[in-house]
Amino acid sequence: MLVWTITGAFTYFDGFRQSASNLKAAYTVGDLISRETGTITDTYITSLHSLLVAMVNNRSQMNLRVSLVVFDEEDDRHYVRWSTARGYDSIWTDDNIDRMRDNLPPMPNQDTLIIVETANAYIPVFDSIYGVDFLKGDHVFENFVFTRPRFTNEVAANVSGVVEIEENPDGSGEIGEIEDPGTGDSGASAESATN
Repeated sequence: MLVWTITGAFTYFDGFRQSASNLKAAYTVGDLISRETGTITDTYITSLHSLLVAMVNNRSQMNLRVSLVVFDEEDDRHYVRWSTARGYDSIWTDDNIDRMRDNLPPMPNQDTLIIVETANAYIPVFDSIYGVDFLKGDHVFENFVFTRPRFTNEVAANVSGVVEIEENPDGSGEIGEIEDPGTGDSGASAESATN
């Protein structure tokens, strides 16, 4: 009974630790982008994804989606300036951004907002002991944070849409080839882009 109690307590506290790490990492990415005055590139976003993986430091794939939206008071809606994803299946566009409206704060006309979304599955160290499952089902920590740009109302970007992540044996993600947003052709891999 004592072993079961200690193992179960450790598993739950480890889950809370990972949840807090995920949230802190998402805020860090949002803060870094909010301070940018140059153009955001695929290499920059890929580096932020690598930073997320290092900060969270667990055995599952880390998904990242970053978008810049602007509010138009006359149309009473948001528009997407740019959006890019690592690990997610889709990005935000003008056609689907309305689904997020209830999650966004009130914004003045032509104000912009950086949105950072992360998702990371929790893999417990001890998922069962003596036939008792501590956690059943998939537990994914999803974070949604938003930040205003600090020095200017715009954050320029030249980014691709969705960039695939290939699974490593340890469960962490590795960036695949980056697609050219204009032609759809595969460009240099993230590894060669950072060298």
